[in-house]
Amino acid sequence: MLSITGQYLARYRQLGTGSGAEALLPVTGAQRRFVLVRSLDPAGRPDLVPMFFAFPHGTVDVERLTAAGNRLAARHPVLRARPVVVRGTPVLRPEQPDVPVTRVPCAPRETAAAALRRVLGDWAPQGSPLRMFLAQDEAHTGDETLAVVLDHSACDGRSLARIVEELGAAYAGSTDAEGPSPAETAAELAAYREAVLLQLDAEDRATSPSAMAYWGERLRAVRDQAPAPRPERPTAGTLPSGSAELQLPSSAGSVPFPDLLDACRAAARVLYGPGHAVPLGYPWGGRPSGAAPVLGCFLNTVVFPAVTGQSPAAEVTADAWWDDLDRADTPFDAVVHAARAAGSAWTGRLDGLLTVDDARQRPPLRLGGVAGREIQVDGRAVRGPFAVSVTQGSALQLRMVWDRAVLDDHTAEHAFAALADSVRASSRTAT
Repeated sequence: MLSITGQYLARYRQLGTGSGAEALLPVTGAQRRFVLVRSLDPAGRPDLVPMFFAFPHGTVDVERLTAAGNRLAARHPVLRARPVVVRGTPVLRPEQPDVPVTRVPCAPRETAAAALRRVLGDWAPQGSPLRMFLAQDEAHTGDETLAVVLDHSACDGRSLARIVEELGAAYAGSTDAEGPSPAETAAELAAYREAVLLQLDAEDRATSPSAMAYWGERLRAVRDQAPAPRPERPTAGTLPSGSAELQLPSSAGSVPFPDLLDACRAAARVLYGPGHAVPLGYPWGGRPSGAAPVLGCFLNTVVFPAVTGQSPAAEVTADAWWDDLDRADTPFDAVVHAARAAGSAWTGRLDGLLTVDDARQRPPLRLGGVAGREIQVDGRAVRGPFAVSVTQGSALQLRMVWDRAVLDDHTAEHAFAALADSVRASSRTAT
């Protein structure tokens, strides 16, 4: 019997005949996950990846930035492709580059951050997967904030540094600079298709009977712990999400990944109580062996069952995590299927997310010789109930955000304190 990925590959290859079929691109398991997640969301919210940069007033030339964005999208198929369903098969259809750069006017007494939250909340799924927004406070004093925003199905964390670097390089050219030649465009299109097909082949191999049996047993006890977010908007004056953060000294940068999972387990215990198997997700993986380093969405979401009873010894979590990594290529939708086949009532919603980034790997966005300062815009709608980000650099930055439609601030802040205490203890042990 064909796996989920095998069935998808068979259907995609059947599209190889017919008008325009040569332009249809396959989707990875990670992209299929975002389709699943959106279908589970009562409001049908897309997953967005925004980056915010503060520039001195007058730095950003909108016409020049639009030309730069279009040249970037002309080079990378995933930045100008639209998701479509052809004969029941989800695919991407590349189109002409059309990257909008929108000046966002602030309403009376509205800040630039609030204006950007508003436009991201109104993001229409149809349209370019790469869009940019420029906002400044009503008084037109101080910095402008540039939001470079991508649909998550078009990128993963490993694409962001390259997008920032290439966007800055494209901005350095003139507005009428030529984009890639037809031959270069065709080569990039072929390289992207080949990379995704290699990824799908790897995912198909990773959906073996033994892998499915492993994930079924591993996740048998997992259940959704938090209710689904309510679809209505928050009341006026209330931000959709809360946040907390803490910066630890550079010596804490040696915290092993399993210890970060245990820290998330400590937070989940506060949020959901003891005695549960809470589904936590984290991105893992990379481009398949032999594939060109194309932009796209390739990182799989691996599920960690955080049992909120008494925390096990660190080596127990580490051993289980290493076993998970041996099967980390099994695509998310297949893992959900395996868990449900084993008796779990898990729907596929994640109750927590963990991401780890190395700030030293991402260059600043430079426009016209000016380096933008990357900033946070708090209070945005988040894919929750809670998400933890760990940024490694000159110090260790812990940050947690939560969906206020699901979790109250008081409980979430106590959960963050438990997470921080766990990381501090791990850091002391490591040093």
